[in-house]
Amino acid sequence: MATRTDAPTRREQILKEAARLFAERGFHGVGVDEIGAAVGISGPGLYRHFAGKDAMLAELLVGISGQLLTGAKRRLAEADGGGPGEVLDSLIEGHIDFALDDRPLITLHDRELDRLRDSDRKLVRQLQRQYVELWVDVVRKVYPALTEPTARSAVHSVFGLLNSTPHLGRPGSLPGRGATSELLHRMARGAFAAASSEA
Repeated sequence: MATRTDAPTRREQILKEAARLFAERGFHGVGVDEIGAAVGISGPGLYRHFAGKDAMLAELLVGISGQLLTGAKRRLAEADGGGPGEVLDSLIEGHIDFALDDRPLITLHDRELDRLRDSDRKLVRQLQRQYVELWVDVVRKVYPALTEPTARSAVHSVFGLLNSTPHLGRPGSLPGRGATSELLHRMARGAFAAASSEA
């Protein structure tokens, strides 16, 4: 994800706190008043920004899937002229940024995706499939021995590895962002290389 330098909007603040609270206590364990209190407005004041908790959940999960896809496409465009290995490294870096910066959203996706309306859930899945296929194309250029199904399985496995960050302990207990990022990157590349060597 690109690093923002401008201050988050009120809507973004609400979403960030909603994601944190939903991840900590579950969607049904959090009230609108608590989300409002976390950002310094009344619960009813939230309705000026969102129709309700369901709308917040949908925007969070559809939003992050869209952001990942958009970010990956941007990285591909920026790497134009670079080798496939550089492109893959850039994709891995982008996903690691997400995995380290948006840990509550990973938990939220795992626990609450089924609570979305069918149309929103289908949109999340559609965006995710496009994201996966973008990776598969790049991975097969770096590791041409991989068949398409094997590359797809490897991509899903690497996502599972990178998205394990909510289980790594509290941010303060990790060895530091830089060291954690480098470790995850090495492990991701190692997983792709191992898949290729078995092909």
